[in-house]
Amino acid sequence: MMNNIDLVPILTAFITLIMAIITYYVIPVLKVKISAEQWNEIVKWVKVAVAAAEQMQKAGILTVPKKDHVITFLKGKGITITDQELDALIEAAVYEINKANNLLEKDLSLQAGTAINSGTILLYDKSEEGNE
Repeated sequence: MMNNIDLVPILTAFITLIMAIITYYVIPVLKVKISAEQWNEIVKWVKVAVAAAEQMQKAGILTVPKKDHVITFLKGKGITITDQELDALIEAAVYEINKANNLLEKDLSLQAGTAINSGTILLYDKSEEGNE
């Protein structure tokens, strides 16, 4: 009998580890090559471009792969770093956005006060606690 192993958590952990390594080692190297002001401007535009591409894809108006759209947008802004550096920044921005989304989802589920009772999910407003 074959056991099916769910590889999604393992792959997710591996990708998270790789992104953390890139953020830890590559980003500091990039910071040395350009001024702090230039760095902050590049990081700002990378984050804007990645977030915009995510929203455009969700809205169904993005006609090219997200990463291609981000790179084209950033090159149009005159960002003059290497493709490898740009790729690392994009991956770091995606990692940050995904991490923030995961934290937001957890927070929202905690705020909703989800309770499981006999297989039924009950939602209640925590602000009404003690008003009974």
